[in-house]
Amino acid sequence: MRKQKVKQDICIGSNIRKLRQRAGLTQDQTAAKLQIEGIDISRDFYAHIETGVYNIRVSELSAIRKILKAAYDEIFEGL
Repeated sequence: MRKQKVKQDICIGSNIRKLRQRAGLTQDQTAAKLQIEGIDISRDFYAHIETGVYNIRVSELSAIRKILKAAYDEIFEGL
């Protein structure tokens, strides 16, 4: 089964960055927590999510929301 990606025609990365900072996590810590959740991702790849360079997968978005203890409304705030 092929995993679907969310096309970021509007960047949600800045919201994810703010939520990560609110949680008191570094990009390295966030990537490590994502790996524990079964998401194969490096810090560099995670940084691409925050900058909007990488189209995030639904599974990655779901895991990020869980790790950052954020609502989807917070991720998409202001869009």
